[in-house]
Amino acid sequence: MKLSFELFFAVRYLRARRRQAVIGLVTAISILGIAAGVAALILALAITNGMRRDLQDRLLGSSAHIDLLRTDARGIRDWRPLVDRLGKLPHIVADAPGLYEQVLVARGPRDGGALLKGILPAEEDRISHLAKTASPAGAFAQLAPDSPSQPGAASRPGAASDTESAPATDAQLPPIILGSDLAETIGASVGDSVMVISPQGELTPLGIVPKYVRFRLVGISHSGFYQYDSGMGYIRLSDAQRLFAEPDLITVIDFRVDDIYAADRIARTVEQAAGKGFQATSWMEENHELFRALALQRVVTFLILGLIVLVAALNILIALTMMVMEKTRDIAILMSFGVEPAQIRRIFLLQGLLISLIGTALGLALGYLGAWIGGHYPIIHLSASLYNLDTLPFAPRLSDGLLVAAVSIGIALAATLYPSSAAARILPAEALRYE
Repeated sequence: MKLSFELFFAVRYLRARRRQAVIGLVTAISILGIAAGVAALILALAITNGMRRDLQDRLLGSSAHIDLLRTDARGIRDWRPLVDRLGKLPHIVADAPGLYEQVLVARGPRDGGALLKGILPAEEDRISHLAKTASPAGAFAQLAPDSPSQPGAASRPGAASDTESAPATDAQLPPIILGSDLAETIGASVGDSVMVISPQGELTPLGIVPKYVRFRLVGISHSGFYQYDSGMGYIRLSDAQRLFAEPDLITVIDFRVDDIYAADRIARTVEQAAGKGFQATSWMEENHELFRALALQRVVTFLILGLIVLVAALNILIALTMMVMEKTRDIAILMSFGVEPAQIRRIFLLQGLLISLIGTALGLALGYLGAWIGGHYPIIHLSASLYNLDTLPFAPRLSDGLLVAAVSIGIALAATLYPSSAAARILPAEALRYE
């Protein structure tokens, strides 16, 4: 293949044996530095993208897109006509009522706080993927209103020790599903009976005392999202209403929409349709700080790891400057034969471009290979309590590679401006005077 004049000399200078071996060493370090910086950027951005993707997928798989609540925190009564009316709004694809309450779940001497949600499984299955996260399969179906289990009666205060001695597989106890981390905390497994202690107690001559109700653990949910696995429990809506002494009342109406990124706008429509005294929040509003932190982390990571590429670019500047000093005689001879200064400048610009292209290509290959291995073989485990994820996710994107390559090549070319301009300013007569 025939090369242009400038590219021919750029390749020749890059491959030629040099009297000063240190120039070749600095050039190799420059290539490796760019490769390391590019690979680190690709891996870091892939991790950031993976964390955002996994957090979003698991979050939306465990919760609704829009929540509608009363602003006075008194709950929603006569909710059936409201649910029917709001479910017909544009962009609403599913709706489900729910009743939340903070409780204490205990088995023997071990206990843990939980946010208990009363649900209708058929409706809940349309807005979340909780049924798929529970084991054994079909556990959520046991929370259906026509399930054969009957609600357990409220026990007298202090009766926890008595009820714990009941058979763990008592089919008459109402069913409950707990998050996997919560179940592990209290030492419960499927088939065990657990005690739910509600602060919505009963009034006695001694004051208000908590209400104790035994439930049968019929399933354990593992969503992979620590916030839910460590602090959520699910029971039938009717059982929740009895437990909290709130007949035919719900605290929230959950909605699923056809466009998750338009949830904010749809939430305002739902809020207006619901009328005064209601407030609708979308998943983006509820998790704004989390995703804002991830976006900031992405920018900071890019800037910090970009310094590796900048250091490599400084090595290119040093290598080309030393090469100009070494090739001063050759440059003077070329200019004596009529080679223009602009052509000399392009020779060293192309040489810097070749160094950056080689380093960038090597870095992209290493970065995407590492991201592929990390994505297919999740060998790096995280603390779920800190990161809400139990493994380190990778999600490499082509757009990130293009951005990193453009920045890497741009920085490298900027580093070639001074040595290439210095080469173009060499005066042949001065350079050859003492040769």
